[in-house]
Amino acid sequence: MGQYDAPQQAKANGLYPYFRAIESDQDTVVRIAGKPVLMFGSNSYLGLTNHPWLKEASIKAIEKYGTGCAGSRFLNGTLDIHLELEDRLAKLVNKEASLIYATGFSVNAGVVSCVTGREDYLIFDEYDHASIIEGKRLSFSKLLKYRHNDMDALENILKKCEPDKLKLIVTDGVFSMEGDVAKLPDIVALSKKYNASIYVDEAHSLGVFGKTGAGICEHFGVSDDVDLIMGTFSKSLGTIGGFVAADENIINYLKHNSRTLIFSASITPASTGCVLAALDVMAEETWRKDALWANTNRAKSSFLKAGFEIGPTETPIIPLFVRDNTKTFMLTKMLMDDGVFVNPVVSPAVPSEDSLIRYSLMATHTFDQIDESIEKITRDARKLGIII
Repeated sequence: MGQYDAPQQAKANGLYPYFRAIESDQDTVVRIAGKPVLMFGSNSYLGLTNHPWLKEASIKAIEKYGTGCAGSRFLNGTLDIHLELEDRLAKLVNKEASLIYATGFSVNAGVVSCVTGREDYLIFDEYDHASIIEGKRLSFSKLLKYRHNDMDALENILKKCEPDKLKLIVTDGVFSMEGDVAKLPDIVALSKKYNASIYVDEAHSLGVFGKTGAGICEHFGVSDDVDLIMGTFSKSLGTIGGFVAADENIINYLKHNSRTLIFSASITPASTGCVLAALDVMAEETWRKDALWANTNRAKSSFLKAGFEIGPTETPIIPLFVRDNTKTFMLTKMLMDDGVFVNPVVSPAVPSEDSLIRYSLMATHTFDQIDESIEKITRDARKLGIII
């Protein structure tokens, strides 16, 4: 560890792009070092982090329950509003029951690690989120990885599994870096053919896809065919936390076996109240999802017209492929100087030849803000020879 000096080298070159201190709320414009910056690096897809309903609900929860639960859900840390939220989330994603955790990461790490046994199979997409990878590392099951969104590769793996053992396919609904969508209808068909179960991470699709915003499973009409549905509160729902929904037997098992639930402190009253309010907003202000998709379509068409390579994205996450670590850092720095916040994604998160700028949209962005950001990104990318 003492030899690790990559951050120091980036800082010495003036290109270190992480831990940038924001001095305002998470909105379409934030303040950094006293200056306004257009925010195109946020996961607040519906733009709810400063919504008055969420703020009011958080304050009321603190006034009634205090600032924390001082213990785990398993012991002294379950509140009546936890149970209310679990009931609403189960109904949202069309499952019998749900269970809320303090973070989305702890859901995946704590569920994926314990739902299958030593003789069973965990089958996962190579691009699954790091929290899923952490969960599979903690599992004693047989671990099998298939090429990203490659259904032939998935079927070849399923063919090799012992037919009488539990087989759990774990996939992101929306892949958080590339912005593409899991081929859920095909995965469901394969699960039926080979008697497998399915776990879907809806972190980046909740609030974005589906008639009611319930996510990719609702979008494809396969909620009944997916055994476990996971989601987070830190994207569309404006706070922090996560949940998993399934049938009552699975949830009962997790309540008594998921270590990240049993041995972690409860989600705070403020966050719980916030999510309850966010669900109300999502149901009432349906214009937000429509605006998010209008913004997404405008940005995608503009980037393609400018000559950017954006890959197979189908979502408000738009990857701008740079394919060079240093140029990715340079472009991020140039854009920050120009008042545009974006996120660099470089190796080892992705191979160096796949490095990219992650540009993400919110429902509350205006077309003028989008056009201004793309104009600046295009100008700076041309200076670096990323596009012609």
